[in-house]
Amino acid sequence: MFKPEAFTAATLEYTQIGDIIVVAMCILFTFLLRASFVNRTRSYAVFKLMLAMMAIAAYSNMILHVLSDSAKAPGVLLSALRILHYTSLFSNLFLFMIYFTMTMHVDARHSRRYLATGAAGLAGLLIYMVVESTINTGRLHNAQTRAQAWMQVFTVGYLFFACIIVYMAFRYRGRIYRQVSLGVLASSSIAFLLLILQAYHSQSSYTVASFLFPAISLLYLVHANPYDLDIGAVNISGFEDFIKYHRKNVKELLLMSLFLPEYDENGRKYPAELQWTIRQFSSRFFRGAVLFQVTSGRMILAAETAKNPDFEETIRNALGKFDKEHEKFRLDYKIVITTTLTPEQEDGEFNYVNLIQFVEENMPVNSIRRVPEGDIAEYRDYCYIISELGDISAKQNMDDERVQVYCQPVFNLRTGHYDTAEALMRLDLDKVGLVNPTKFIPLAEEYSYISVLSMIILTKTCEQVRQLMDEGFFVRRISVNFSMLDLRDPAFSQNIEETIRKCGIPSEKIAIELTESQNERDFMLVKERISELRESGIKFYLDDFGTGYSNFDRIMQLPFDIIKFDRSLVIASGTDAEKRTMVSYLAQMFSEMHYSVLYEGVETESDQERCAAMYAEYLQGYKFSAPIPITKLRDFFQKAVPVGAAE
Repeated sequence: MFKPEAFTAATLEYTQIGDIIVVAMCILFTFLLRASFVNRTRSYAVFKLMLAMMAIAAYSNMILHVLSDSAKAPGVLLSALRILHYTSLFSNLFLFMIYFTMTMHVDARHSRRYLATGAAGLAGLLIYMVVESTINTGRLHNAQTRAQAWMQVFTVGYLFFACIIVYMAFRYRGRIYRQVSLGVLASSSIAFLLLILQAYHSQSSYTVASFLFPAISLLYLVHANPYDLDIGAVNISGFEDFIKYHRKNVKELLLMSLFLPEYDENGRKYPAELQWTIRQFSSRFFRGAVLFQVTSGRMILAAETAKNPDFEETIRNALGKFDKEHEKFRLDYKIVITTTLTPEQEDGEFNYVNLIQFVEENMPVNSIRRVPEGDIAEYRDYCYIISELGDISAKQNMDDERVQVYCQPVFNLRTGHYDTAEALMRLDLDKVGLVNPTKFIPLAEEYSYISVLSMIILTKTCEQVRQLMDEGFFVRRISVNFSMLDLRDPAFSQNIEETIRKCGIPSEKIAIELTESQNERDFMLVKERISELRESGIKFYLDDFGTGYSNFDRIMQLPFDIIKFDRSLVIASGTDAEKRTMVSYLAQMFSEMHYSVLYEGVETESDQERCAAMYAEYLQGYKFSAPIPITKLRDFFQKAVPVGAAE
């Protein structure tokens, strides 16, 4: 029944080069996928099966043609190899259908319908091939007619699956990002063209190789540096490469950033309608635009200005469309618009994501901002400050001249003199001069540089206290602020005690200011640190009482020495009698429990009189002095020990 000579000669020419390339490429794809980070999704599993089917098709085809040259090869084996070859190709097309139903989010009912049709076609083709090979009757007794018959089977099967895939691609074209669909369409068209050219030249060497082109497009567009198929965005690493390329080629880019706080805070997935809106928005207005997803709630649209000479008008049109969509979704947003600088203006590396986030911090929600030169100048200062903070932290030089100690003298109502002060941190940098703490302290905390700065301030404060005492000045104490990040250092207490001891001053000359802990872990940490240091004589201040949430139960459990009433309470006490009574009762309660009460933010004579009547022991504020360099405390402290100076 099976005649080996039927397979030995064929009209179609064949060389193994095409199939060898396919096997090599499948091995390379497997290596690249294992070596790179790939989301292990269901579509990725289907993609791997597609690679496996291509490899099987190519390998079986090579064996088939090697064995067909031998008259000793059994006909059953040759028929089995031919069936395996074509079944693998049809299975690849069927898997491509499955891949489409996943990536285009086809609903379950329609997905089952498409897959059932494809499975039925695959089963029918397989049955036909098995039956035809088994019967082998009629006019198909020579190699030429037999090869033509098998090619006809392949053509029918190929067109069957291609029609279904093209129909799906057209029907669900709005569910996948346009650039991805265009890439897959272009690669599939090249594959089809290769098959036509192959047939025209009576070749059969590159049939399996034609299947590589769609696989390459999927690997590149989806699984390598993937687009988010829901919204059509590329990840942040793609944005960085995009910027570098255009910087190198001196091409200006327009950047439009959309920030949705609601989705950035909790990483929620966008609803389907919003996904569709973002997909349409990202590809509708600007020519050659690419959307990048920076975080779950922040996206940046980038487009070359040279390709969009009318980009100002396009921006207006896009924002007009956005306003209409905002009426539908009602989500809080921030939009930042800017263009990239020239390499000369950037002066080295320039992080546009950080620039946008920097601008956003000072924007109200539901607002749009074009980045002016002033913002860029402020951002440069911001980057410079971070760089200097990093250098200070790395060097850990306790005498670093960039870190300056300022003080605000505190008036002692009991003695009528200045004998305490609060140490304040300042930065004095070459390029920007004296930096306000509201600018650099949050950055120091964010980048974990604060601990070194705090220890520099403590060291310099202790050294100044030593000098003041050596010159005969009476110093009751100077307080130094520490953050919760400082307290989390296991060596915090040891470092404090060693610094004070090295400077040769009594521990009671230093106080530590802390803000109220916000959670149980921090509360226990504050309690532990106070317990460790209190025995050495160090005093503790509770800073900013009256701001945020004040937990009296926790305050009562912590052995603070001084409670600092925030300026907000000073202001409130001057607005009406009820608030003054409330603040006064709070101060009285602390006073009767043997806490000292310090009012900060005292700026007028009226503030002073009112606070003095509300159980104050200490007053601090611009009424007495603005912050001054610590060396100028000599202008406030007394050389003779004041009457009543004893604790």
